[in-house]
Amino acid sequence: MKFRIYLMLACCLLQPVNANSSDIVLPEALVRDTSSRMLMALKAEKAQIEEDKGRIYALVSDIVLPYFDFQRMAMWALGRYWRSADADQRERFVAEFREMLVRTYGSALIDYADETIIYLPLHAEQGDRDVTVRTEIVQVGGPPIQITYSMYLTTNGWKVYDVSINGVSLVTNYRSTFASIIRKDGMDNLIKQLQSRNGPSG
Repeated sequence: MKFRIYLMLACCLLQPVNANSSDIVLPEALVRDTSSRMLMALKAEKAQIEEDKGRIYALVSDIVLPYFDFQRMAMWALGRYWRSADADQRERFVAEFREMLVRTYGSALIDYADETIIYLPLHAEQGDRDVTVRTEIVQVGGPPIQITYSMYLTTNGWKVYDVSINGVSLVTNYRSTFASIIRKDGMDNLIKQLQSRNGPSG
């Protein structure tokens, strides 16, 4: 599925630095500098990935997803249902939501090709702590894929709280599906469905 493939590519393009460092890398520079290193690492791991699919999940989990704010993403993905969920449900949902994305990105990684990335100018004021970083991935024989990252600055560096691909928000994309399941079957059943989809860990 094209959306999943390019969502994986989107997630490979950034990794924040610690906000406690004396020089915090600007978001667009962070995306640019990390993309080259990350995509080179994926190429270097190609043989291992072909032999062991679990290696894909490990790469995604260890290198990419720690820099997403899953708490905030989960809150937005559930919308008003986050407020009605108890602490245990919230914790279990965040864990399964994260695992689902690990596996979604990992499965898409197998389809990765060496696309060209274009970095667009950042429209932000000095001192802004919430920014949108825009990039494009050039397809052979097709229009460019527009990818934007919604990021905010925390004490541990820049964190991503949403990714949009051609105007389709990751959070919004899941929100309607999750809401439909909750309305019909309840929060616990949504979590069970995610657990079933994710399967055994590792």
